[in-house]
Amino acid sequence: MGRDRKNEDRAEHWTKMLRPTMETPAWRALSPTAQALYPWLKLEWRGDRANNNGKISLSVRDAAARLGCNVKTAAKAFHDLQAKGFLLLIDHGRMGVEGKGAPPTYEITELAMPGSDSHSGKKLYLHWRAGHDFAVRAHAPANPRGLNGKNSIPSQNSARVVPFSGTKT
Repeated sequence: MGRDRKNEDRAEHWTKMLRPTMETPAWRALSPTAQALYPWLKLEWRGDRANNNGKISLSVRDAAARLGCNVKTAAKAFHDLQAKGFLLLIDHGRMGVEGKGAPPTYEITELAMPGSDSHSGKKLYLHWRAGHDFAVRAHAPANPRGLNGKNSIPSQNSARVVPFSGTKT
């Protein structure tokens, strides 16, 4: 009997979840939402032959829709996966041409990067310890200068200045 051709014909799309990964302290420390998000991110990987690791993209809105949660909860799940060493933010999301946005791109540390001699990734989650989260790269604000560039956001070291707009009471 011939090989099952379903996956070769792209009739099914699946991903492999490795038990040793799911038995790590880092996995157990993830929120349930982050654990649910991880397979969705792995489904964005195209496999060894067309390795797109480092260019994995899934917007927070799409993740929220897939998970059935709100956008803030999905954003926290992305943050949690980075903090525990499962994801690395490679490129921030940005506004593309004609107002169409491009989502951020990630590296899944469990998977090898394209062109790598290794058959496995960095697996940063193996080095995670309770109370010692990895640094998380924050997403750049969509409009850092404010409405039409008129408002500026103060630096972290300066006090917030609120302009006076009206009569004094």
